[in-house]
Amino acid sequence: MNNRARRDTRFSSATLLTTLLLISSFAFAKDTSNYKGSGSITQGFAKTVEANIFECKNGRSRVAGIGEVTDSTGKSWTVPADVNYATAAKAVDLYEECANITPKSIAEVAQDSVPVVVVDPEGEEVTGYIFADNYFELYINGTLIAVDTVPFTPFNSSIVKFKVSKPYTIAVKVIDWEENLGLGSENNRGKAFHPGDGGFIASFSDGTVTNADWQAQTYYTSPIYDLSCLNEVAGKRLSDSCTTQGTDDGQDAFAVHWETPSNWMAKEFDASAWPQASLYSEDEIGVNNKKAYMNFIDKFSGAGASFIWSTNVVLDNQVLLRYQVN
Repeated sequence: MNNRARRDTRFSSATLLTTLLLISSFAFAKDTSNYKGSGSITQGFAKTVEANIFECKNGRSRVAGIGEVTDSTGKSWTVPADVNYATAAKAVDLYEECANITPKSIAEVAQDSVPVVVVDPEGEEVTGYIFADNYFELYINGTLIAVDTVPFTPFNSSIVKFKVSKPYTIAVKVIDWEENLGLGSENNRGKAFHPGDGGFIASFSDGTVTNADWQAQTYYTSPIYDLSCLNEVAGKRLSDSCTTQGTDDGQDAFAVHWETPSNWMAKEFDASAWPQASLYSEDEIGVNNKKAYMNFIDKFSGAGASFIWSTNVVLDNQVLLRYQVN
């Protein structure tokens, strides 16, 4: 091949690549043109940046990876969320199969050995009992108390202690982890791309419980196959009109991301625009066969607590919760 032919071939290849990119960008813009909300849209798989942040030493667990995906403006989003798992103190497990911690009831738990995080030296010591589907990070007055020991599965439950004076603010980041990074789904129920579901319940020794008085705001929703199903009303980021069915052809699903306020966990943060948390039953969350919950049910629903999340417990994958204890 002579030099001119080589130049023509390189030119043709470059032109073809540019054309394909333009077509792809046009198709993305066309597909997203009917989205009228305040979030940023991504489409397709995220790039894996951490293959798995958790190793189950006894039994099996789903792979808990972390990815990055870029929206049409070039902004990069971490999925399922930015977390402090690698560096933060872990909560003490009530029940955790991977660590062979499997008590049959709260009576078998050495609660006196749980470390106390001091937020206020003059405060009251409070014990918290937590079950999250899948992962949580707990803050009190902006201080990170502990994070979940298991980011994905198997399901576990936790106990924490802190010392604080009333009034104080509880802030929790909760994440429904995903197997298909950037797509909010997992291989489940016979489908390669099936959306999982979340759920968070907690009670505290000072009488505080999760209920409809808490606030919950959504920051990552996926999978979405038709962006026109999304809506925003009175601060609520709604996806109740979107399908939650699994599929074997979900690699092109959309995701919606919202920027997390840097001080969302601080006591002084203004969350007045956030909607109230939505309540879910034990049957809706599906905990009747989960020993991590059922073995301590007296500390959860038995203590008056309810499962909470945002308005969509299936499609909303990163949710921030807040509550002021008076």
